[in-house]
Amino acid sequence: MPRSIFLGRVVGEGEPLWLDEDRHWALALAEIEADSCPDCHQPWGEATDKENEEGYQAHLVKCHACSMSAKSVRAYQSRNNSDTDGLHVHVERKRR
Repeated sequence: MPRSIFLGRVVGEGEPLWLDEDRHWALALAEIEADSCPDCHQPWGEATDKENEEGYQAHLVKCHACSMSAKSVRAYQSRNNSDTDGLHVHVERKRR
């Protein structure tokens, strides 16, 4: 979706969907995303620079939904003594 439309611009009859400014924003975003680590999303240039080897800190966060999903898969494997190929896990929050 063009940025200008996302921000509320209404396209009039005969007007282009994408404005030059929209294209510039889209290309800038593509450039940023192309220069980002696919896992942590930090800029490659900074994150891979030897000077920054000790320049980051990490915080572990436990996702309780993912934890329950992993526990359910392990229980399934032990009960059924089978692999999990094709197994999908649907996680939803319990009602209080």
